[in-house]
Amino acid sequence: MNRKRLSIRGGQGRAPGIPDTCEEYTLRDFQREFGAGRLSSAQLVDYYLGRIAALDCPGAGSDCEGQALQSILYLNPEARSIAEERDRERRAGIVRGPLHGIPVVLKANINTADQMPTTAGSQALHGFLAPEDAPLVAKLREAGAVILGKANLSEWANFRSTHSSSGWSSEGGQTKNPYVLERNPSGSSSGSAVAVSANLCALSVGTETDGSIISPASINGIAGIKPTGGLVSAEGIIPISFMQDTAGPMARTLEDAIVLLEAMSGRDYSGVLGGNLAARPLESMRLGYAEKLSRFLPQVEDIMKKSIAALENLGAEIVPVDIEPDEEVQKAEYQVLLYEFKYGIEQYLARYVAARADSVSTPWPRTLRDIIAFNTAHADTAMPHFAQEILIEAAGKGSLEEPEYKNALALCRAFEKEKGISAFTAKYRLDAIVAASNSPAWKTDHVLGDHYVGGNTSLAAIAAAPHITVPAGFVGELPIGLSVFGVPHSEEVLFRIGLAFERAVKARKAPCYKGV
Repeated sequence: MNRKRLSIRGGQGRAPGIPDTCEEYTLRDFQREFGAGRLSSAQLVDYYLGRIAALDCPGAGSDCEGQALQSILYLNPEARSIAEERDRERRAGIVRGPLHGIPVVLKANINTADQMPTTAGSQALHGFLAPEDAPLVAKLREAGAVILGKANLSEWANFRSTHSSSGWSSEGGQTKNPYVLERNPSGSSSGSAVAVSANLCALSVGTETDGSIISPASINGIAGIKPTGGLVSAEGIIPISFMQDTAGPMARTLEDAIVLLEAMSGRDYSGVLGGNLAARPLESMRLGYAEKLSRFLPQVEDIMKKSIAALENLGAEIVPVDIEPDEEVQKAEYQVLLYEFKYGIEQYLARYVAARADSVSTPWPRTLRDIIAFNTAHADTAMPHFAQEILIEAAGKGSLEEPEYKNALALCRAFEKEKGISAFTAKYRLDAIVAASNSPAWKTDHVLGDHYVGGNTSLAAIAAAPHITVPAGFVGELPIGLSVFGVPHSEEVLFRIGLAFERAVKARKAPCYKGV
């Protein structure tokens, strides 16, 4: 395979405490360097801004000649001044916690009350500045995090076209896979995953309705957490579905992702992070193996055999389970999303966009049909590769009182109770279910769109249940993740499994640009 390489010009942005641009620093490492006075938050921000300038070239219209990752859509002009304030606090003996002074990137569908737009990647919302922080952003600021920038994404969180290319938006162009540039980063939290994997930030936040954290996290070789629905507030996030939407953390290690989730949710997972370091930390655990959901490529099956053996060596009992969403329930889920997207996007536009538009006389959309009309009027830049069939279909739906919506929602709930995660964990007395997270990344194709081969995210999406992924291996240069999912509010169980597996297997390998 002929792999294109990126160049990092002169090690630009290197901070004294980070001697190697490929180093896999964790939150513990950063806080150690901060505490020893060998690194400041301002230096860390400079380091990441340097890597972004060299490797990413954020935003559409850059002159990087196709060599840019294009994971960062907007940079925060206040990032360095915020970092300097965190440094002053540290010198005064004030350390807010493990995120103090840590640069974090947010997906660009999350509201921030600053100079970074919230657009969901759409030109229809170009320049829109939210009037207030989303609650999760307020929590991150309180925890001392430095919001470094906003990440590119699949436009409208990949709810625009049936022929879309994940990681493409009209605001930011095509985000690329950092391992092999011709390959796709998956989505819709494409930029959030790529920025973490390529070490353009310490941590990031993505959002998921069905697969939008788990798939890009696994395809880009990092850890991702899709929490139980409602664990993290979805307020202030451009929505698809109030039943299934959630924000979640992405990091190079599961431990770091858990720490970020603590700040976002207000939960305490210190008991899990303290860790069971016994030789067989999963002793007495029963894990269902969804083999059918992992049986889509021989190389992936081989990785899963090794992953199952690793879990057994850690003490887990593996129970084969035949679980998957059938075609009928997948169609029902799609109908639920269509109705809830129409309802949710118009609620968002009315609450946030209309008020700001009235004050600045900017013709931002007020309804879903306004978005469709904008795209049609600006088709050359808004729709150069694929159309907006999903938006049009959603606009044609009625209210949430329609029988079609209620029947589809009832079918999804019945599936979860009778054939889904809750049913199988009860029937087989399981602590969780494991499967392959993804196929290898496909080649980006703006003509035919995405080429998914395998995945398993609908089960946890329909159940509003937690789902994590951790690196498990590689097919050639392309990462494969291990999924662990369970019943709602079983995060701590999933974390125990994921941490034990991650520590034993150590499958994460960075896409390294050293010396290029």
